[in-house]
Amino acid sequence: MTINANYDEQAQKLTIAVQGRFDFSAHKDFRESYEDLSTTPSSFSIDMSDANYIDSSALGMLLLLRDHAGGDHADVEIVNCSADVKKILTISNFDQLFTIH
Repeated sequence: MTINANYDEQAQKLTIAVQGRFDFSAHKDFRESYEDLSTTPSSFSIDMSDANYIDSSALGMLLLLRDHAGGDHADVEIVNCSADVKKILTISNFDQLFTIH
């Protein structure tokens, strides 16, 4: 599991790339990727192109990010999901809380 974050100052957008298993072992790195910034991004993108597994603790981490980003007013998208990851997000009704591509 690897978490990489890239902040685009001009767009004020933080992209967090998840690689491998997205589970509780990623908790610390995932939180630090958005909490340790000196500025608050206006939008967030979670890139799941290299994520091959997601569990309930990862769903909880996504909800914590959404709360950190502004809750119902947050601009958080989840992109490049595999069919299996997208199925888990849809079954969990995350398509009601996040923009999923």
